Amino acid sequence: MSDIAATDPLPKPKRDLAPILLPVALAVLMIPLIGSTSSWLTLTVASLAMGMMIFIMASGLTLVFGLMDVLNFGHGAFIAVGAYVATLVLAPFAASIQADSLWMNLAVLAPAALLSMAVSGALGLVVERVLILPVYGQHLKQILMTTGGLIVAEQTLYALWGPQIIPMPLPTSLRGSFILGDVAIAKYRVLAMLIGLAIFIAIQLVLNRSKVGLLIRAGVENREMVEALGYRIRRLFLGVFMTGSALAGLGGVMWALYREQVHASMSDDLTVLIFIVVIIGGLGSIGGCFIGAILVAMVANYGGFLVPKLALVSNILLMVAILMWRPRGLYAVTSR
Repeated sequence: MSDIAATDPLPKPKRDLAPILLPVALAVLMIPLIGSTSSWLTLTVASLAMGMMIFIMASGLTLVFGLMDVLNFGHGAFIAVGAYVATLVLAPFAASIQADSLWMNLAVLAPAALLSMAVSGALGLVVERVLILPVYGQHLKQILMTTGGLIVAEQTLYALWGPQIIPMPLPTSLRGSFILGDVAIAKYRVLAMLIGLAIFIAIQLVLNRSKVGLLIRAGVENREMVEALGYRIRRLFLGVFMTGSALAGLGGVMWALYREQVHASMSDDLTVLIFIVVIIGGLGSIGGCFIGAILVAMVANYGGFLVPKLALVSNILLMVAILMWRPRGLYAVTSR
C-alpha cells in the first residue's frame, strides 16, 4: 500500500445519511396509514412547525452540555421567563396585535421576541456565574443546583403574575390558514418553520464558517487541548450559555403564541421533551438535535392522529428505539 503524498488532499469522512433519511422515511410510511393526502400534508406541516419550535428551545441545551459538560435541568426556566417577558410588550400594544396588517403585527412581535431573548440571556449570565460556576464537573450537584433554580424561577413567576393562565392570542394577520386545494396550512406554522430554519442555518454557519465556531467545536471534542492553546474557554462557555438561554427565551415566545397562553408551569412538560430531543440527537450535536426535534414532533402528531392513547408515550418509545439503534444518539459528537 502506497503512502499518501504530502500534496494529496486529505480523505473526506463519509457522510452519515441514515439519520437524515429517518424523517423522510417516516413521512412516506404514514401516507397509506393516514389515507387522506390532505390530512397527511396538514399533519406533516404541523410536525415541521412544532419541530422547529422544539429545536429552537433544545439547541442551546445540547451545545451547553456538549461544550460545558453541564446538565442544566433548569433550562425550562428560560423558556417560561421569555414567554412572560413577551406579555409585557404585547399587552400595551393590543391594538397593534389586533390590526389586520402583517407589518404592524411583526413590528410589535419582533421587539417582544428580542427583549425576551435579551432578558433570558441576562438571566443565563446570572445562572452560569452563581449556580453553574461553583459546580463545574460535578454532575450530581449540577442537577440539584439547576433543578433548585428552576423551582425558584417558577415560584417567582407565580409570585409576580399569579397562578392564572395569561392569554397570548396570535396576531390577526397570523390567524387562519393558506388554502392549497384541499390542504389548509396554518399561517403561524409557516412563520415558525421559517424562523426555525433560519436559526438552524445561522448556527451551522457560525459553527462551521467562523473562528468562534471552530473553537466551540474543538471545545466539544477536547476542551483541555483548546485551553492548552491559550484560548479562554471559560469566556466561550459563558457566551454559549447565554446564547442557549436566549434561544430558549425565543422558543418560549413562539411556543406561547402556538398555544396562545402563558403560565408559570409551562416549562415542566417542555423540559422533559427537550431532554428527549437532545438525547435522541446526540449530546452536543446541532444537526442531531434538528433531526431529533422533527422526529419527536412527527411521532407526536402522527401518533395522536392514528392512535391517540399512544401519543402519551410516543416520545419515550421513539427515544428507546433510537437508543437501541444508536446508543449515543443519531450524531453524537462527545463521548461524555
